[in-house]
Amino acid sequence: MALHHRLIGKAARLVWKVTKPRTFGVRAVLLDQNDRIALVRHTYTDAWYLPGGGVKKGESVEAALLRELEEEVAVVSPQIERVLGIYHSRREAKDDHIVIFAARTVSGPSSNLPKADLMEIEEARWFALDQIPASASPATVRRITEYRSGVTGLGAW
Repeated sequence: MALHHRLIGKAARLVWKVTKPRTFGVRAVLLDQNDRIALVRHTYTDAWYLPGGGVKKGESVEAALLRELEEEVAVVSPQIERVLGIYHSRREAKDDHIVIFAARTVSGPSSNLPKADLMEIEEARWFALDQIPASASPATVRRITEYRSGVTGLGAW
C-alpha cells in the first residue's frame, strides 16, 4: 500500500476534524452476469469496499455513479436496477450522505475486473455473494446483506 496515500488520508482526516465538511457520495452493489459482486481495495486502506466515490458539484448522482464505476473498475454503462438505500455517516468527522445503487454489468462475465485508476485502486475483484472476504468493511458487508435480503436501507452507514 502506498505510504504517501496513507499520509494524505491522515492529513485529510485532520482537516475534516476542523472543518466538518458535508460530503455526498455514491457506491454500487455491482453484479456481473454470474451474480458476482465487484469489490475494490484502495491504495490508502486495507479493507474491501463497494466501488464508488464522491459526487462533484453540479453532477447528478447517476452521472457520479457512472463516472466512478468507469474510473475505478472500467465498467461502462451498467444497468442501474434500483436505489438500494440512502445512508448517513459521521465517520472521519464528516457529515457524509451516501446513495447506494444496485447495478449490473451488461457485458458478458469476465474472470478479471480491471483496476482502472492505478493511483487509487490497489486491487479490484469479483466475489461470489456468499464468499465476501473477511477484510471487507463492516458497512460493505451490511449493504451486501441488505441487497441479498431485498431490503431498502435508510439511516446510519
